[in-house]
Amino acid sequence: MPLLTHRLIAPGDAAAGALPLWLATEAGLPALRERLDPAARQWLQAQNFLAERGRVLTLPGAGGAIAGAIAGLGPLATPDQVGVWDAAGWPDRLCGGTYALQAPLEARAATRVALGWLLGGYRYSGERATPPRPTPAATLAAPAGADAAYASAAARATAWGRDLINAPPNRLGPAELAAAALALATEFGGSGAVHQGEVLQQRFPLIHAVGAASARAPCLVDCRWPRPGSPQVTLVGKGVCFDSGGLDIKPSAGMLLMKKDMGGAACALALARLLLEMGAPVELRLLIPAVENSVGSRAYRPGDVWPSRKGLTVEIGNTDAEGRLVLADALAEADADKPALLVDLATLTGAARTALGPDLPAAFGNADTLLTELKALGEEEGDPVWPMPLWTPYDEDLNSRVADLGNVSATAFAGAIFGALFLRRFVTASPAWLHLDLYGWNPKDRPGRPLGAEAQCVRALYRLIRRRFG
Repeated sequence: MPLLTHRLIAPGDAAAGALPLWLATEAGLPALRERLDPAARQWLQAQNFLAERGRVLTLPGAGGAIAGAIAGLGPLATPDQVGVWDAAGWPDRLCGGTYALQAPLEARAATRVALGWLLGGYRYSGERATPPRPTPAATLAAPAGADAAYASAAARATAWGRDLINAPPNRLGPAELAAAALALATEFGGSGAVHQGEVLQQRFPLIHAVGAASARAPCLVDCRWPRPGSPQVTLVGKGVCFDSGGLDIKPSAGMLLMKKDMGGAACALALARLLLEMGAPVELRLLIPAVENSVGSRAYRPGDVWPSRKGLTVEIGNTDAEGRLVLADALAEADADKPALLVDLATLTGAARTALGPDLPAAFGNADTLLTELKALGEEEGDPVWPMPLWTPYDEDLNSRVADLGNVSATAFAGAIFGALFLRRFVTASPAWLHLDLYGWNPKDRPGRPLGAEAQCVRALYRLIRRRFG
């Protein structure tokens, strides 16, 4: 499992000598000062501590020891507004030790603190022969009221998803991604099947076409966790383990991060793990089309027309719009079950990043209420999404003269919407469908979010599923 250096312990397990950790807003700092001893008050003044958001000040004790710490929350109205990413920055600034919060928090805030503390300890050691020097581990007594089981499971799921995306592409191809899904099925008592070779070519021709040029064979992984009588939730994750662009090859700069083009699959796997570990009362299905989009004598071409799992024929306008092709076959397979909720996750379009940036996945769906609910839950979880329109008047721009539809439009505008509209053609029976167009990468270092992979939408979708289905 991934490396999470910081720990969370039950309040009763905290050592008697656990150090106090106070949370201070700018408005609440004067009241906190009055609770401290004179030496600590003088120290705050000497350090010009104003409870700035993100700043952590350790308090000196006898003999040079640390007597406690104060974490600034800046202009927040109350400590109950503390976020996951506020807490993620505290452990590294405390340099080890065991701490306990000194004031109660509302239950949801307490859970966010517990989760943030754990995510602040995520490390990816990579492939270096000499690992980096470890950061001193810090321990937090789980705040009263916190859902520590959820915080721990969410941190593990997020870290696992990040590790999958961070893995170099020569170490993680379609077979290795399939193996990760099958291992998850085994771990939680499910079943898994891998469609490949001639079966894949006949039943899922678009997936086969995209992966045909690679020496690493394409496949469709289908995992199920039966729960008779429970509503079915189906997750579909784009598993393009490396995307060269195919014959419409990307420039070198555009190819540099394309190991993360399986980020949708990694996020779907992370979400599945979280649902299973927390015992969500749903019948879960997971579909991952795993391919490598390569250049070779068997590469599919611009101008090709391919059949799909649904029976619709697709004209290829651009081989670098491959993600929607592999998702189309997987979505058609998923849609045939008419699940209560169908969710696909994909690093699909650069247009979504141009519109919303790396931190904010674009969310499309066939019900506005679903999108509104997901947005609100994402804000609460520190796992945001932004609703985008499935603008039907644009749909005609996907028309083709030689096939049922094309995989791209002729216009350079609204790329994220066209990607979602293309996928909508393959979802016709499911009452609730969500499409998440995400980036799966942190472009800069921040507390709890180091430069590299990010498992987006996992916690927001988990909360949505639990709210809807128990």
